[in-house]
Amino acid sequence: MKRLIMILAALASPAMAQDFSDGSEAKTWNLYGESPARFEAKVVDILCEMTGDCAAECGGGTRQLGLLRRADDVLVFPNKNAQAAFSGAVVELAPFCGKEVEVDGLLITDPDLGAKHIYLVQKIRNLCDAEWTAANRWTKEWAKANPEAKGKGPWFRRDPRIKAQIAAHGYTGIGPEAEKPFIKEWFE
Repeated sequence: MKRLIMILAALASPAMAQDFSDGSEAKTWNLYGESPARFEAKVVDILCEMTGDCAAECGGGTRQLGLLRRADDVLVFPNKNAQAAFSGAVVELAPFCGKEVEVDGLLITDPDLGAKHIYLVQKIRNLCDAEWTAANRWTKEWAKANPEAKGKGPWFRRDPRIKAQIAAHGYTGIGPEAEKPFIKEWFE
């Protein structure tokens, strides 16, 4: 029995053995596989980290950013900020490009779907600073970048990039003409 325990311990990955919930103040989203997680990491350009194709200032907001977790050197994918829209992580992390930070949020792990190391950042701070910054700037930054898209309703209904994609490819991606029967049947 003792030998079996030793073998199982040797096979367990270091990340599985670590609990990052200690000290976390993350608010739940009630997502399957979520757990609170607070940890220290370096903000990195994921493409640079994985391929060596590096851009100045982590791409200046044009590339997906990641968190290289200090405890185990795992590259964590932050794909959401603290706002309701599933967006915003790059805007929140960009000012910290190349810096050591502490983050607090939700870590998503779902072995059935193969999901691991997906992160929803809610707060961030530079390790040299005691002040936390709420990760909720995305919609304000979007509004500043798109003043012509003012109006009511969700931002994505007014976003010029999204509207251009819909005009070119339709709502379903098969083209505006090809999807007309579908839209007529389902929405008219």
